[in-house]
Amino acid sequence: MVDRVHDAHAADPIAQRLRDLGFVDGEPVRVVATGPMGGDPVLIQIGYTRFALRRAEAARISVRSEVAA
Repeated sequence: MVDRVHDAHAADPIAQRLRDLGFVDGEPVRVVATGPMGGDPVLIQIGYTRFALRRAEAARISVRSEVAA
């Protein structure tokens, strides 16, 4: 689950765009694939939508594990 998106500085347009795309607190997220040798891009899925992000962009997203009941 998404915990939060970190802003690099005040009024960070990349962090705001990530939030606009759905990277918000509590949203389930899954890493689907990564680039060759663990490089760019990282394919991330939220709901039924997939996004290819650079590692620098993905690093702004904090996630937490969901504990199974």
